[in-house]
Amino acid sequence: MLALPPVLSDLIQRLSSLPGIGPKAAERLGLALLRRDLHEVQALADALLACRERVGDCPRCGCLSQDGELCAVCADGFRDGRLLCVVETALDAIALERGGGFKGRYHVLGGALSPLRGVLPEDLRIAQLLARIREESTQEVVLATNASPDGEATALYLKQELLALAQPEDALQAPLFVRITRLARGLPSGAQLDYADAATLHSALEHRTDF
Repeated sequence: MLALPPVLSDLIQRLSSLPGIGPKAAERLGLALLRRDLHEVQALADALLACRERVGDCPRCGCLSQDGELCAVCADGFRDGRLLCVVETALDAIALERGGGFKGRYHVLGGALSPLRGVLPEDLRIAQLLARIREESTQEVVLATNASPDGEATALYLKQELLALAQPEDALQAPLFVRITRLARGLPSGAQLDYADAATLHSALEHRTDF
């Protein structure tokens, strides 16, 4: 078997560690990069570094943004601020945007509750969610967590927290009544949002139901 140069083997190994890229695909990518012009390879390296250094979480919703500024959705003044869609990851918000039809804003939790994996409510952006709902006078919260055991458990927990807003422990806080909806079952059980097609996501949003 022909031995590859060590630096090329290292590149292929690093590429294969990325999601969705197996050893053969990584090998093809590595060899393809070798045939690229040096300036193209440098531009790719610069783009990767720029993304790593400048892209982070939106300070309001947790979606992807640049240089610590608000993301495109939060900065859009035409979005309906009374409608808030709660998702597990920024990829889920991107998938829903591809589906079209949703004119509200998003809130990224940063994952789903999973006691077996040590993910508890304080590990997610749930406190920020409840604060946003009060500050922005949200009228409807769409629970768009994945249709998985952890996603369902997260949705149920959030439902309890949202219902508790109507009976605040602090007597000085005014009761807040929020409509709670869940994505319609156009999504197959166990499906991940970022793998669903645009038509399915659009239908799920259009036919969301009370939860």
